[in-house]
Amino acid sequence: MTFWDHLKPAKRAPVATEVKVAEDQKTLVLTWNDGAVTRITGQKLRGQCPCAECVEEWSGRRTFDPSSIDSQMKIIEVAPVGNYALCFTFGDAHRIGIYHWTYLRELSAPAP
Repeated sequence: MTFWDHLKPAKRAPVATEVKVAEDQKTLVLTWNDGAVTRITGQKLRGQCPCAECVEEWSGRRTFDPSSIDSQMKIIEVAPVGNYALCFTFGDAHRIGIYHWTYLRELSAPAP
């Protein structure tokens, strides 16, 4: 028996199979490869941006108060980043965060 025989396959990360921005541009709706459908508001996405401008690199501390984000924050544009993430342009022109599928799944809530 070799070393490789003892390794278990890693659990596959969730992947969105469909990404839609609501007509009012305030909500993102994601359909996942496991059949789940989740939603997340533009306010929450912007408030939880993982970029270096929004999160201190060494401490992981947010550089602003997420509750200061406008509740009407719009998602202006969505763009894929390879096959592993999305990036967004928000109503305040912020657009540098890269949101991995796993992070988006953690942030989103089941759609009603």
